[in-house]
Amino acid sequence: MITKMNHTSIFVLDQDSAYDFYVNKLGFKVNTDAQMGPKGRWLTVNPPEQPDLEITLMAIDDKMMFDKSSAAKMSELVAAGTFGFGTFLCDDMLATYEELKAKGVHFKKEPAHEFYGFSAVFQDDSGNWFSLSERPK
Repeated sequence: MITKMNHTSIFVLDQDSAYDFYVNKLGFKVNTDAQMGPKGRWLTVNPPEQPDLEITLMAIDDKMMFDKSSAAKMSELVAAGTFGFGTFLCDDMLATYEELKAKGVHFKKEPAHEFYGFSAVFQDDSGNWFSLSERPK
């Protein structure tokens, strides 16, 4: 029986830029940053309070898992903001929103109370978008 997920991927246009965004802007921790064969890089990060979930910042290029044509299509989808999506939780929406905004994080939707909770929507530096939701009290 499956008990939990411990790795998931976010496809990124540039791993160096994604490293900066996820570590320096979102405050994530680096788990692994290693060469994977002669061409690839295995880069995983996690929210500080969730060390058992590693998020792989997976490069979209023709070095590891994509051929040139597939890499071009995937890059186009990610850059257009039509591919990636996820939800991150925080304890204080307004404080986290202001902190991230001050660090240059682009928000597509400001914090608002919705039927499902208090949330905002932001994009990473590749175009992936995420909901930021306040943990229910």
